[in-house]
Amino acid sequence: MKKIIMTFITGLALVTASMSTMAEIQSLRGAHALDKPSETLDKRKQIKQKDGFERSYKIQPPMIPHTTEKDRISLKNNSCMKCHSEKNHEKEKAPRIGDSHYIDRDGNKLSDLSSRRYFCTQCHATQVDADQLVENDFVGAK
Repeated sequence: MKKIIMTFITGLALVTASMSTMAEIQSLRGAHALDKPSETLDKRKQIKQKDGFERSYKIQPPMIPHTTEKDRISLKNNSCMKCHSEKNHEKEKAPRIGDSHYIDRDGNKLSDLSSRRYFCTQCHATQVDADQLVENDFVGAK
């Protein structure tokens, strides 16, 4: 019985000590309570660039040189294909999606866009007018 009481008291002491330590820990959100909504940040202006962005390395996916705020990609619709598809790219004066987007995981050439390449913004990103979050001295291959 004494062992059980001593174990309980020791456990209670550990819980109390850890709770006082937890009060000192802050999240990356700062002193905001975790159960409250985080502050809403202003949307950054997307950068438009007529001839696109220079790539930093040979196989880098091209960055998106136009706004995409109204574009939607879902299981049933991919608005990127309105301009970048095989049949529309010349009329829209937009780059055609690459041949690699028509190859399945086994290396077979497909007649339609591969499902692995359907969600464009997994690799292609819009650029915004924003300061760097961390110091960066990266220099791409030229």
